[in-house]
Amino acid sequence: MTATPMARAAGYRPRRTLPLRVEARRQLRRRRTLVIAAILTALPFVLVAAFAIGGDPAGRGNGRITLMDTATASGGNFAATALFVSAGFLLVVPVALFCGDTVASEASWASLRYLLAAPVPRARLLLSKLTVGLLFSAAAMLLLPLVALGVGSAAYGWGPLQLPTGGALSAGEAVPRLAVVVGYIFVSQLVTAALAFWLSTVTDAPLGAVGGAVGLTIVGNVLDQVTALGTWRNVLPAHWQYSWADALQPRMEWSGMIQGSAVSVAYALVLCALAFRGFARKDVVS
Repeated sequence: MTATPMARAAGYRPRRTLPLRVEARRQLRRRRTLVIAAILTALPFVLVAAFAIGGDPAGRGNGRITLMDTATASGGNFAATALFVSAGFLLVVPVALFCGDTVASEASWASLRYLLAAPVPRARLLLSKLTVGLLFSAAAMLLLPLVALGVGSAAYGWGPLQLPTGGALSAGEAVPRLAVVVGYIFVSQLVTAALAFWLSTVTDAPLGAVGGAVGLTIVGNVLDQVTALGTWRNVLPAHWQYSWADALQPRMEWSGMIQGSAVSVAYALVLCALAFRGFARKDVVS
């Protein structure tokens, strides 16, 4: 005898369950969101204070001019330096937190089963949480350069962006270049976001999902320093994480950013597929 599917309740629409605005409001009110926002807002002020105490950073290298050496040249340079010092680790943390804490925290609070009993389809629940996590991650990456640009312009003036390789970009041209940098950093962090999200669906410990994603990202950075791996490093997302420096050249180069984006998106798609596939079969009441 073939079982027939149960009739839907009147007015029930799976696509209307757990709207993004509801999930976004829930995540926005959480303390960790406010803490991350406070840290990213405070970082530019900390850097300005550090430069004020330590003096002008220019000319302190061994004959090689770096992005750090031009940090106090203008507000644009200061924003670029803030991204440079934070892209490798600091910006990894909010991405891992917003995407890794979202499902695991519901499981640890024992509220996940009630969300699914609402009933919210599992795929819909994951899609809503992943979308909000990515939106909050993007907001974090926009917050830092925007605050840094404002603080840097107030401290060092609004002027051309001095390039480490020589030359300068006008202030009007520097802003779109910095936007490209922020966009690429976000795309390169999709691996961390997807990794944290997948771990969040397989564990009930939020700290395990967040810490696992951050830890594996650090491992990837370490492996990229092992030159003995040769061309194998090209398949590591960490190998391309600073390809955004090509945007801060007199003539912008896209090849490195395109390759890095392809590697990052490929890993992210696989990890997200694993998350959706595994969660569809997971026993959330055990």
